[in-house]
Amino acid sequence: MAEHNAAWFRGYTAVRRPVTLVWSQEFDRITDAIAMERRVKGWSRAKKEALISGEVETLRPLASRQKSKSPPSS
Repeated sequence: MAEHNAAWFRGYTAVRRPVTLVWSQEFDRITDAIAMERRVKGWSRAKKEALISGEVETLRPLASRQKSKSPPSS
Protein backbone atom coordinates (compact mmCIF):
# COMPACT_ATOMS: atom_id res chain seq x y z
CA MET A 1 0.00 0.00 0.00
CA ALA A 2 2.82 2.36 0.86
CA GLU A 3 4.42 1.80 -2.55
CA HIS A 4 1.16 2.61 -4.32
CA ASN A 5 0.57 5.76 -2.28
CA ALA A 6 4.18 6.87 -2.81
CA ALA A 7 3.70 6.34 -6.58
CA TRP A 8 6.85 4.26 -6.84
CA PHE A 9 5.51 2.66 -9.99
CA ARG A 10 3.69 4.23 -12.89
CA GLY A 11 0.29 2.88 -13.75
CA TYR A 12 -3.36 2.85 -12.79
CA THR A 13 -2.98 3.57 -9.07
CA ALA A 14 -0.24 6.19 -9.47
CA VAL A 15 -2.76 8.79 -10.61
CA ARG A 16 -5.53 7.62 -8.25
CA ARG A 17 -3.96 8.25 -4.88
CA PRO A 18 -4.41 7.76 -2.04
CA VAL A 19 -5.17 4.07 -2.45
CA THR A 20 -7.04 2.37 0.39
CA LEU A 21 -7.42 -1.34 1.04
CA VAL A 22 -11.10 -2.27 1.32
CA TRP A 23 -10.92 -6.09 1.19
CA SER A 24 -8.29 -8.80 1.46
CA GLN A 25 -8.07 -12.55 1.75
CA GLU A 26 -5.13 -14.86 2.41
CA PHE A 27 -4.32 -17.77 0.10
CA ASP A 28 -1.92 -20.67 0.55
CA ARG A 29 -0.80 -20.56 -3.09
CA ILE A 30 -0.09 -17.54 -5.29
CA THR A 31 -1.96 -19.20 -8.15
CA ASP A 32 -5.15 -19.22 -6.06
CA ALA A 33 -4.71 -15.51 -5.27
CA ILE A 34 -4.22 -14.65 -8.95
CA ALA A 35 -7.28 -16.71 -9.91
CA MET A 36 -9.41 -14.89 -7.32
CA GLU A 37 -8.13 -11.49 -8.48
CA ARG A 38 -9.07 -12.31 -12.08
CA ARG A 39 -12.49 -13.57 -10.98
CA VAL A 40 -13.26 -10.43 -8.95
CA LYS A 41 -12.11 -8.14 -11.79
CA GLY A 42 -14.91 -9.57 -13.93
CA TRP A 43 -17.62 -8.94 -11.34
CA SER A 44 -20.17 -6.14 -11.44
CA ARG A 45 -19.76 -3.16 -9.12
CA ALA A 46 -22.74 -4.34 -7.04
CA LYS A 47 -21.17 -7.75 -6.51
CA LYS A 48 -17.80 -6.20 -5.55
CA GLU A 49 -19.52 -3.90 -3.05
CA ALA A 50 -21.36 -6.87 -1.51
CA LEU A 51 -18.03 -8.68 -1.09
CA ILE A 52 -16.40 -5.62 0.48
CA SER A 53 -19.26 -5.13 2.95
CA GLY A 54 -19.27 -8.82 3.86
CA GLU A 55 -22.76 -9.50 2.51
CA VAL A 56 -21.83 -12.97 1.30
CA GLU A 57 -25.46 -14.09 1.06
CA THR A 58 -26.13 -11.50 -1.65
CA LEU A 59 -23.25 -12.62 -3.88
CA ARG A 60 -25.07 -15.57 -5.44
CA PRO A 61 -28.15 -13.61 -6.59
CA LEU A 62 -25.83 -10.97 -8.05
CA ALA A 63 -23.87 -13.66 -9.87
CA SER A 64 -26.61 -14.44 -12.37
CA ARG A 65 -26.40 -12.18 -15.36
CA GLN A 66 -29.51 -10.27 -16.17
CA LYS A 67 -30.85 -11.02 -19.62
CA SER A 68 -31.35 -7.90 -21.66
CA LYS A 69 -34.74 -7.52 -23.24
CA SER A 70 -34.44 -7.22 -26.96
CA PRO A 71 -37.08 -5.40 -28.99
CA PRO A 72 -39.56 -7.66 -30.80
CA SER A 73 -38.48 -8.55 -34.30
CA SER A 74 -40.62 -7.22 -37.14
